[in-house]
Amino acid sequence: MSDSTRPSRRRGRRGAAQEGPHASLKQLIPFLLEHRGVLVVVAILSIIGAVATLGQPVLVGQVIERVQDGETLGLLVWGIVALVVAASLIGGYQHYLLQRTGTAVVYSSRRKLVSRILRLPISEFDSRRTGDLVSRVGTDTTLLYAVLTQGLADAVGNSLIFVGAVIGMAIIDPALLGAIVLVLGASVTAVVLLSGRIRRATQVQQEKVGELASGVERAIGSIRTVRAAGATDRETEAITGVATEVYHVGVRIAKVSALVVPVAGIALQVSLLVVLGLGGFRVASGAISVASLVTFVIFLFLLVGPLATFFGAITSVNQALGALGRIQEVLDLPTETADDARIAADLAAVPVPAADSEPAAIEFVDVRFSYPENVIAARRSAEQEAKALLESAHVGTTSLEVVRDGDQDAAAAATLPGAADAEVLRGVSFRVPRGARVALVGPSGAGKSTTLALIERFYDPTGGAILLDGQDVRTLDREALRARLGYVEQDAPTLAGTLAENLRLAAPDATDTDCERVLRAVNLGEVLERSPLGLDAPVGESGVMLSGGERQRLAIARALLAAPPILLLDESTSSLDGLNEQRMRDAIDAVAAGRTLIVIAHRLSTVVDSDLIVVLDHGRVVGQGTHGELVETTPLYRDLARHQLLV
Repeated sequence: MSDSTRPSRRRGRRGAAQEGPHASLKQLIPFLLEHRGVLVVVAILSIIGAVATLGQPVLVGQVIERVQDGETLGLLVWGIVALVVAASLIGGYQHYLLQRTGTAVVYSSRRKLVSRILRLPISEFDSRRTGDLVSRVGTDTTLLYAVLTQGLADAVGNSLIFVGAVIGMAIIDPALLGAIVLVLGASVTAVVLLSGRIRRATQVQQEKVGELASGVERAIGSIRTVRAAGATDRETEAITGVATEVYHVGVRIAKVSALVVPVAGIALQVSLLVVLGLGGFRVASGAISVASLVTFVIFLFLLVGPLATFFGAITSVNQALGALGRIQEVLDLPTETADDARIAADLAAVPVPAADSEPAAIEFVDVRFSYPENVIAARRSAEQEAKALLESAHVGTTSLEVVRDGDQDAAAAATLPGAADAEVLRGVSFRVPRGARVALVGPSGAGKSTTLALIERFYDPTGGAILLDGQDVRTLDREALRARLGYVEQDAPTLAGTLAENLRLAAPDATDTDCERVLRAVNLGEVLERSPLGLDAPVGESGVMLSGGERQRLAIARALLAAPPILLLDESTSSLDGLNEQRMRDAIDAVAAGRTLIVIAHRLSTVVDSDLIVVLDHGRVVGQGTHGELVETTPLYRDLARHQLLV
């Protein structure tokens, strides 16, 4: 990447990071309340520990006075030993409880994040980087551990020790205490001023860590393409550039945090010097006794201990709050089903005209759709980054893949003027009778994949309606709707794991016999026999141990195993050779008997025998009919058929 392009991208991202969501201690309360039982025990132990700690200087003073007066010590020494041991044991058990609770807070935050992320609208995944979401679950949640382990949860005990020490010092010598308050007050003010800078810098750092994770995830996920394109050095430079930014922000945090340590040390040393100097003068003048001065010094150390913990807690908690802002941003996002009840109620209030004929399995009625603005913005951003990479590498092509999940329709919309308002579908209407086989054809970006995404309710139409058996799909429960649909995506994703785990994703109760049957039906019997593990054979990350055609057939087998009444196949045979394509068609023919089938295809040879072919172009239906009818009536289809030697 050239020096001319990288700085502008960095400045833009840094600005976005600084304007990100902010969190407060109030937002930590829900996480802490989940463990209120343990925290109550910690608070009680803190009180007992504080009493044991505050009792120590009192007994030490009495020991000194008895020694000066020539009296016997009695049980005072054993009392001091008992208090020291009790305070130590209580402190150790508190430490264990806080460590355990801190780990539990991280666990609960990750559980909430994963639950929310997997239920977000598809538009959020289209507009966000996968690595950034992963970073929020992993790195950001880890910083919450500091909230409990760095002094916030045992604040009760430390507060009691602090207040008790102040009271004890005030009783012994108010004037000496006043001098100490001036010194410590200045140090507390300095730490509070530094804490705001730590929080802001941490938030920027976490944004950069998310960006770094996204870059690594992108490069590793496309490592073969990167190697084949000779782009290893460029990708390394780009990722290293972000890592460098993370480093510089981390150094800034270290510098600010480093100032807190000397402030606490200076406060203790200056306070001790003041006590020894001024206190020694007051002992010499007879204002206080030596025993009182020693007791005062011990109280000073007890006072500074909680104060030092407070200084450390400010640093750690502000770092945690910077990460919590990113966590809370995701937790505050609405889920995919957040507005379903309202949408269903609004649609139920609109009278539905009586159907003139038997309801179709699926019907599009004047459907219009525009991708959300955040999705279009993300597409444009990806295109700009890809263009910068190409320009910096002096590559004379614009073929770099910037479309995620094969979503060419959204990418096409992103290139249009006023893309945020550009309609991908513009008044699309067609009927899919029950048990029929319908094909959607047309050039790339015509809106074919979007139609299937709308049927699955990954998005809802911005106009018109999609009916399933005469019911608007927006009035149906999403899980119930998707249970009636078998969907095979264009890029045929394969999950890391085994053959059986991939197959049972939509049919968890399927038997091994069912799994083997469906694999052989799509001509994947050789994959079963390839490994002695059979169904338990691993497929590798993203199915890397399978060929492209095998991954596609595995995705189709997964859909067929669930045996839904409606099958949606998006370019399901694009990676197959002629022999396997014919076998796949035979398998689909067998399983599709009595089912409704909607197929997207670029190779018209796979759909020429469909009951109905719908031709899409620029988001509009330009023709409907059989192959023979369309060749006669629809110029676009005739051209497609001619180029594929079908006429």
